[in-house]
Amino acid sequence: MFTYLLTLILILILIHVYFRYNREGRLMAQIPGLKGLPFFGNTFDVLMSLEELFQNLRKINKEYGDVNKLQFFNINAINIYNPDDIEIILSSNSFIGKKLPYTLLAPWLSEGLVMSNGEKWRQRRKLLANAFHFNILKNFVQTFVHESETFVNQLEDEKCKEKTHMQPLISWALQKVMCATAFGITIHDGLNSVTDKYFDSVLSFCDTATYRITRLLLHIDLIFNLTKIGKQQKHDVQNLHDLTHRIISEKKDYLRENNEIKNNDCEIVGKKTRLALLDLLLKKEQEGEIDYDGIREEVDTFMFGGHDTCAIAHSFLMMSIANEPRVQELIYEEQQRIFGDSRRTCTIEDLSEMKYLECCIKESLRLYPSAPVIVRHITQDVILSGRTVPKNSYIGIHIYDLHRRPDVYPEPEKFIPERFLPENSINRHPYAYIPFSAGPRNCIGQKFAMLEMKTFMSALMRRFRLEPVTKPEELTYKLDILLRSTEPIYVRLCSRK
Repeated sequence: MFTYLLTLILILILIHVYFRYNREGRLMAQIPGLKGLPFFGNTFDVLMSLEELFQNLRKINKEYGDVNKLQFFNINAINIYNPDDIEIILSSNSFIGKKLPYTLLAPWLSEGLVMSNGEKWRQRRKLLANAFHFNILKNFVQTFVHESETFVNQLEDEKCKEKTHMQPLISWALQKVMCATAFGITIHDGLNSVTDKYFDSVLSFCDTATYRITRLLLHIDLIFNLTKIGKQQKHDVQNLHDLTHRIISEKKDYLRENNEIKNNDCEIVGKKTRLALLDLLLKKEQEGEIDYDGIREEVDTFMFGGHDTCAIAHSFLMMSIANEPRVQELIYEEQQRIFGDSRRTCTIEDLSEMKYLECCIKESLRLYPSAPVIVRHITQDVILSGRTVPKNSYIGIHIYDLHRRPDVYPEPEKFIPERFLPENSINRHPYAYIPFSAGPRNCIGQKFAMLEMKTFMSALMRRFRLEPVTKPEELTYKLDILLRSTEPIYVRLCSRK
């Protein structure tokens, strides 16, 4: 027994010496960071609650600077916070690869647009860009308006309550928007039971995936699938895919019953219009360019990206506005200039006039980016802040902290929408504000999201005044795929009348 133990220790020492003194190890030694154990690196430094981990990752930046490292066995992770370094990574077609932690989302999202790499990603990106053309987005505004009016009508029941948890309400509204616009179906009673499970399963899947990220042993599927959380995740994935399958099935049934066979551009009232997302995918299936699994992974990707990220953004925005009476009054004055006291519905021309509301949305996304960290896997060396980062490293881009740099945003914790007025944005580094990422892999739906947020916030501001319940300084966060607070975010709704 002693001999076996001695042999194991010797093997571990040899492995440590190899990884420490080979070329990659010598380069990594030049990068500052949290000191780890031989062989294990920082593996045990991340074994803590997700709330503690969120805060500790922020402390590492303050202690070790804009380029710092974490190491886990032979995995090298580099954290960056500087706009110049971030531009080097995000602007280049050489650094668009994704592996960990995104591979741990594969049971749900497979290889959709967010997850795929190489030629598959390029083909999908080119294909799906057609579904977010401005001409299509213009057609979506009518749906945004309809659902936003339905949303504020439902909020009448919340008036004068002590507090309202807005995220579940806005999540439901935005899921209906996504189904009606990108997928061309209406959520009816038959889908309600599936969608109810969907909301809970999204949160549960994100929790299990994040927990798994920080525990390397659970990266092994065979081990993870035997655990309690592995079994929970399998159940969650089934619920998530149930909704996706129903959406695709209902759309196919509709097209079959209406005998619709569409080309890439179809004729409507003598004009050419582009196909929405699911119509486009089903057409490509007919042409043999994508199979059913490919359609499912893109519907999964856009259902998640199109409603959950936006619901989080709305929640933080409403909390911010509720806590800033001056800002809220300026938003309302802008709405009054556009609409007066009329109850007419919003048009796309009206949305373009909402300059101050747009500044408020941007400022909220600065403070509360829906994706606080994004990661790239590099396959060649890169120099960041004068240090050579070896290939096969993971580059963590910390958007949450980038957006709070006091050298870029004075008084960074304050909600100041005027930062985004044109005259105040002229000299800002183009990669100092990236709530939708940037470069070749930027968010394909960012214009969709901005139009949607403007429409919903306009309807809300015209009908209600928001009063504070949750204070920004009271929030604590947990490490997650998206930015999530540990407690619900509440506001109080008061009628404008």
